[in-house]
Amino acid sequence: MQDIWRRLLDACASADLVTYESHAFLNRLERVRSNALSRPAAVVSGLLGLGGSAIGVIAMGGALVAIAPLMLPVLLLGGIPTILLARRTSALEFGFARRVTVLAQRRGYLKLLLSHRATAAELRAFDATRELLRRHAQEDDRYLGMLTGHVVTRRRYALAGLLASALTLGGALAVVVWLTAAGRLSLPDAGAAAIAARILGGQLSTVFRSFGSLMEASPFLVDLAEFHQDYPPGRSIGQRHDLSAALLVEDVSFSYPGQERPALEGVSVVVPKGQVVALVGENGSGKTTLAKIMAGLYEPDSGHLLWDGTELKGDDRRASSSVLFQDFLRYQMSVVDNVAISDTSVPLDRARVEGTVARIGITDAVERLPHGFDTVLGIELEEGADLSGGQWQRLALARALYRDRSLVVLDEPSAALDPRAEHELFADVRGVLDGRAAVLISHRYSSVRLADLIYVMHAGRVVERGTHQELMAAGGRYAELYVLQAEAYMTPESSP
Repeated sequence: MQDIWRRLLDACASADLVTYESHAFLNRLERVRSNALSRPAAVVSGLLGLGGSAIGVIAMGGALVAIAPLMLPVLLLGGIPTILLARRTSALEFGFARRVTVLAQRRGYLKLLLSHRATAAELRAFDATRELLRRHAQEDDRYLGMLTGHVVTRRRYALAGLLASALTLGGALAVVVWLTAAGRLSLPDAGAAAIAARILGGQLSTVFRSFGSLMEASPFLVDLAEFHQDYPPGRSIGQRHDLSAALLVEDVSFSYPGQERPALEGVSVVVPKGQVVALVGENGSGKTTLAKIMAGLYEPDSGHLLWDGTELKGDDRRASSSVLFQDFLRYQMSVVDNVAISDTSVPLDRARVEGTVARIGITDAVERLPHGFDTVLGIELEEGADLSGGQWQRLALARALYRDRSLVVLDEPSAALDPRAEHELFADVRGVLDGRAAVLISHRYSSVRLADLIYVMHAGRVVERGTHQELMAAGGRYAELYVLQAEAYMTPESSP
C-alpha cells in the first residue's frame, strides 16, 4: 500500500501546473485516491483465497472423477453464471465510483471547511457553520440515496449468484440420483459422491468469489495504472541559467484548457538584467498568467521566450527563476525549513537563511519565537508558534530570495504588509533584490511607480508601456488607474 501511495504521489508531482489546475485531472485524481488505492489489498486477499481453494478443488475434483466423472462438468458449468455476474458487478462498481466522484469531492470540501483551523475564525464570525452543516447533511443524503440504489442492485446480483450456486449443487445431486437409479453408482459411492460434490461446491464457490473480487478490482487497478502511465515520475528539473542581458517575451499567446477566450494574446515584454519590471492592470487582465509563463510554470501556445537570446523551455525557465505567489504556502515546518524549502538542489545553508531573513527585516520577530529559527510554525502538527500575516508574507519573500536566481517574480509581495512595512520594503527594493531582475505584480501604484519599466495589461494584451513619468504624461489607462487610487487617499473625509 505504501508503495502504491508513493507511486501516486510521484505521478501527482510530475503533472504540470496547467494539468493540475484542470477539473478533469482533479476528478480523476480523486477517483484514483478514493477507490484504486484500497483495491490492491482486495486483490491480495482474492489471490490467497483463490490459491487455497484451488488446492481443495483439485483434490476433491480428482476424487469425484474417480467416483462419478459426470458430476464434475456440471459443477464447473455452474460457475459460468457466477463469472458473468462478477463481470457485471465489476462494471457496476466502477460506474458507481465514477458517478459519485464529484459528489465525494463536494462532501470532502465541506468536511475540510468545517474541520480545518484556517477556516474556523471566518465561519464563526459569520455564523456560517450551521449552513455548512446543513449543506453537508444534504450532500450526505444525496450520497446515501445513490448508495442505496447501488446496494439494492448489488444484492440482486448476490441473490442471483446464490441461486446459481444452489442450482449447480442441485444439478450435481440430481446426477448422483440418476446414476444411482440407473445402477451405475452404488449407494456407498453415491453417498461419497454427494459429500464430495458438497465439499467441491463450497471450494468452487470460494474460487468464484475470489475470482469475482479480482474482476471487481480490475477496472480500478487499470484506472490506477493508466494514471501512472499518463503522469510518469521523473519530471525534468531543468538547467539553471543566469541572466546576463534580458528575458524577452515575444508575441506570446496562451489559453487555459476549456476556455474559448485566450488569457494572453500577442504579448511582448522585456525584462532587462537587474531591473524591476512591473505588470499592472485590472483583475483578469492576464498579469499572473504572464508571470507564470515567464517562471516556467506554463508553456505558451505560441510565441517565444528568449533568455539572453536563447529560447528556453519551461523546465529551464523554472530552474532559472524564483517566485513569490500572492497565495503563498505557510509550511508547518521550522523557520529555517520554511525559507530553505525553495532551493533543495543544494545543502541547507543556515547562515544564508539567517542572512536572507535579516535582509527582509523580520529577524527580531523570528528571534522572539520560543526556539528562534528552529521554531515550528503552526500548531496542527505539533505545539508550534505562529506569525502575523505581514510577517508570514516577509518570510515568503525570504523564501523566494533564498532561491538565488537572477529573475524573481513577485506577485503582490506587499498585500499583507502595513504601510510602514511596505514603505521600508520598497524604499530599498533594489537592495533587497541584490542585483536580481524582478517582475512585480501589484495593485498598489505607490509601489509600482518605483519600477524601471511598467507594462499595462488589459484583456490579455499589453496596451501601454513606459516609466511612471512617461505613462502619467501619456494620460492613458495607467494614468487613469493611478489617479483613481491616489484620489482615494487624497480626498478629505467629510465631517460627521
